[in-house]
Amino acid sequence: MIQLNGQALAYIGDAVFELQIREYLLSNQLTRVNDLHKEAIKYTSAVSQAKIVDYILESLSEEEIDIYKRGRNAKETHKPKNASLNEYRKATGLESLIGYLYLNKNDSRLTEIIKKSIEYINEENGRI
Repeated sequence: MIQLNGQALAYIGDAVFELQIREYLLSNQLTRVNDLHKEAIKYTSAVSQAKIVDYILESLSEEEIDIYKRGRNAKETHKPKNASLNEYRKATGLESLIGYLYLNKNDSRLTEIIKKSIEYINEENGRI
């Protein structure tokens, strides 16, 4: 695979994560677009993604941490609106990791991380 920078990995990782969350919500019988959007934000916001990172960081391999850091430390192209700079950087790191796993076709690990992410956010929001 081509060596991609953290922002490029985050670009694809953002799309993959968003799609996985939308599929999850649809599988749980949410069908109204407005409701879907409100629920999806609970999983995909930079604030939520930063919390996910704190939750899964210890379970990442050295290689995964390196990829996460590549995204986290990438130079920002814009100022975050609804998150602190630290939260935004953590979220970018998570998206980079997801993009990396997706592009390398490591589907089992990608699924595991997304599943842990969903479980964590559900716990945070009082859902099981």
